[in-house]
Amino acid sequence: MSNVPVNNGRRRFLTAATAVVGGAGVVGAAVPFIASWNPSARAKAAGAPVEVNVGKMQPGQLIRAEWRGKPVYIVRRSEQILEELSKHDSHLRDPSSAEPQQPEYAANAYRSIKPEYLVALGICTHLGCAPTHHNGDFEQFVEGVPNGFFCPCHGSTYDMAGRVFQNVPAPLNLMVPEHSFINDGTIIIGVGQDEDKGDA
Repeated sequence: MSNVPVNNGRRRFLTAATAVVGGAGVVGAAVPFIASWNPSARAKAAGAPVEVNVGKMQPGQLIRAEWRGKPVYIVRRSEQILEELSKHDSHLRDPSSAEPQQPEYAANAYRSIKPEYLVALGICTHLGCAPTHHNGDFEQFVEGVPNGFFCPCHGSTYDMAGRVFQNVPAPLNLMVPEHSFINDGTIIIGVGQDEDKGDA
C-alpha cells in the first residue's frame, strides 16, 4: 500500500473524462447505425412526386412521365375529343367509372381534374403491357371512335378517358394516379388535389 494521499479532484476529473469519451463513442457508433434504417436516396426518389410541364402541349398530344417506376400518360384532349367521349358509353365496360380506378376528384365523365387533361398510368389492366396512343386512326380497332388507346399484346382498347371497351381481355379502366395542378402549366403526379403540397 502506498502512503501517497488520494487526489479526489483528479479522480473525479478522470471519471468524468472517461464517461464523456465513452458517451461520444456510443453516439458516434449509433448515428450511422440508426441512419441505416432510413430509406435510401433511390427509394425516396422512387416514391417522390413528379412535376410535369404541360404548358406547351398541343391538343391531341401525349407526353410520357415516370412515377414510382411506372409510365404515366398525359394527354391534352381537344374539344372534339371531349365531345366524342359521351358518344360510345354503351360500348364501355365501366362508362361511369364505378370501379375505384381513380381518385374521388377524378370520378367524373372525363376522369380528370381539368377536362382538357387526361392523366393515367400507361399500363393495361389485363397483364400490364403498355397501350399505344392512336390519334385519329383508332377506328381500325373500334368502329366509329377516332381516338383511343390500343394494347397490342392482347387487343384491349380504351377510350380517351382511359375507359375500357367491352369484349376485350382488360377488366378495368386505366388507373388514374393521384395528381394535382401546381399552376396552369404544371401537374404534380403523386400528390392529390386536396393534399398539402408543402409536405410532398
